[in-house]
Amino acid sequence: MTEQGTGVGPVDENEMDGNDAGDELARDAAARHASVMLERCTQVLSPALQHDGAVSVDLTLGMGGHAAELLDRHPQLRLVGVDRDPQALELAAHRLRRFGDRVTLVHSVSDGVGDVLDGLGLDTVDAVFLDLGVSSLQLDDDERGFSYARDTALDMRMDPGAPRTAADLLNTLSHSELARILRVYGEERFAPRIASAILREREVEPFTNSARLVDLVRANVPAATRRTGGNPAKRTFQALRIAVNDELGVVERTLPAAFDRLAQNGRLAVLTFHSLEDRITKNVLRELSTSSAPPDLPFVPAGSGPKAELLTRGGEQAGEEELAENPRAASARLRAVRRLPGEDHDSSPAPTPYRKNPRKNSNRNPIEPDEFGTTDGRTP
Repeated sequence: MTEQGTGVGPVDENEMDGNDAGDELARDAAARHASVMLERCTQVLSPALQHDGAVSVDLTLGMGGHAAELLDRHPQLRLVGVDRDPQALELAAHRLRRFGDRVTLVHSVSDGVGDVLDGLGLDTVDAVFLDLGVSSLQLDDDERGFSYARDTALDMRMDPGAPRTAADLLNTLSHSELARILRVYGEERFAPRIASAILREREVEPFTNSARLVDLVRANVPAATRRTGGNPAKRTFQALRIAVNDELGVVERTLPAAFDRLAQNGRLAVLTFHSLEDRITKNVLRELSTSSAPPDLPFVPAGSGPKAELLTRGGEQAGEEELAENPRAASARLRAVRRLPGEDHDSSPAPTPYRKNPRKNSNRNPIEPDEFGTTDGRTP
């Protein structure tokens, strides 16, 4: 196994060998984390991985569940695993160690896929997979500060080395910036009221822990809202997490960059867990699979045909059996495309900044918050 460091030093492979404690921790984490839609994701990607020398990239490796399944099914496969969370990479390194030098791990945000592949000398790859949003590993660790169900430090960084925490945003942003984050990323109806309360309270004492923020939100939403829909702080916490990690911006930049590095007939599959990232994914993949020629032209000019073929009908959902075993899969949506032959590289669409357009009723079928918390279906 090869480990490449991007922004931090690589994991010491020799130190991991024989590290029984690390192996046990990885096994425990894997046992607690069920990979969502594992069989269907593997089915979607596998047709591109049948040949010798096939390369697949997992840009959100997490604990390596989807990666391990692909490696087991395709003995000739080389896998590049990327994650911004060094703790996840270390656990995945233990889990995937049995595959030896077929696996390369890189610490990077997914939108750095171009630099990652350049550094490995890979011009194109055969498959790219993304499992977006926050992971169970991060949610279950109180020190990471993602969950509002327990009183923890307001951190929320997927990469602990990133510069800004949720507390930093709460204690420094203006009213308009806070209200925008809560409204756009959390789809919070009472964003201005909550932002005003945050500004008042931080003058008394800076925010450091989650319980105080939960109490503030609860006190500043109507009683009727508090009685329905679970914890009223769920949208505020989702919004702060997305802002801290620039999650939507990363998705917008990652999808075109990843598609651009696919070989002909290569496949890109994306699992989303809330309506905001799913909307971005749907729009990017739809643009890739649509001709750019005016619809009234009697012919399709060279280079203007669709670059991709949609492999899923809308956003596919987990089946009833999986939902019964893993309720956190309820909000998952899988979308995938195949790169069509005959298109030059560097032809993917430029990322379109996320904009909420009420005129188009973009919330027609939003993924509603569930009993676990945020709309990503994962927060306990």
